[in-house]
Amino acid sequence: MDDRPDRVTRILREGGGSGAAWSELLPLVYDELHAIAERRMAAERAGHTLQATALVSEAYLRLVDDREIDWQNRRHFFGAAAEAMRRILIDHARRVRSQKRGGDRARVSISVVDLAEDGDPERLLALDDALGALEKEDPRAAEVARLRFFAGLDVAQTAQALDVSERTVTREWAYARARLAELVGGESV
Repeated sequence: MDDRPDRVTRILREGGGSGAAWSELLPLVYDELHAIAERRMAAERAGHTLQATALVSEAYLRLVDDREIDWQNRRHFFGAAAEAMRRILIDHARRVRSQKRGGDRARVSISVVDLAEDGDPERLLALDDALGALEKEDPRAAEVARLRFFAGLDVAQTAQALDVSERTVTREWAYARARLAELVGGESV
């Protein structure tokens, strides 16, 4: 039986802030982090300058550097990792946009599903802004959307990560897609 999930939780709770704990943790979580990054990068535009391995490394470094986090469990860690990857991609999109477009933001009409998958920096930034607004209205729906869009998790994986039923994820996902489409000015999906 694979005891990695329990070991991950134990390491995070006992010594998540120490260098030794981070060294012990990396081999336990690397494959899963890399799978999340690969799913996320598969949705990015062709020729993206970031690679899945670089995304994992950067996200892990951000987590290691944040010594203030009081790690609760494995779910908390992977949620933070998905959020770190999202922020890295958003930061990258902002840099690309500012270089390409002189920093001006353009409003685009698109469907929410296309937003997450085409990798266009303008669309990715529109989605990020909409997710911020959704977070204020319905934090769980925003968390479901982040895990679905940016971590590439399916309904069952999202339900497991959030420790809720698949039905709850399906309901929150339907609401999140409709609300995000409304917030970015696209049609409902």
